[in-house]
Amino acid sequence: MESGVISSITTYARPLTVKRADPQLTEALAKVPAATQKKIRGQAQDFEAIFLNSMFSQMTSGIKGEGPFGDTPGTGVWRSMLTDEYSKSFAKAGGVGISNEVFRTLILQQAKRG
Repeated sequence: MESGVISSITTYARPLTVKRADPQLTEALAKVPAATQKKIRGQAQDFEAIFLNSMFSQMTSGIKGEGPFGDTPGTGVWRSMLTDEYSKSFAKAGGVGISNEVFRTLILQQAKRG
């Protein structure tokens, strides 16, 4: 039963995306080399991970004494590392859509330069 609930939660948690034509981005992508696009995609994903880390840190800041370490000095360190990994994982899986907009903006700026 529990795995069914988890799979339904992850199904609904995925961002809904509507694909629409973006001629401005398509034109800009033609001007920017693939290696640069890959680098910018990574930077946009890192930016979203930092945002998510901040959000998750705020969400868990009031939790005291729970988890595998109980209420020990190591709890804060463990929780911050776990939050960091969650943030990276969420961003890599598509996040909340921030990285796509950051990527688009950076690609348009890069295309104007070159």
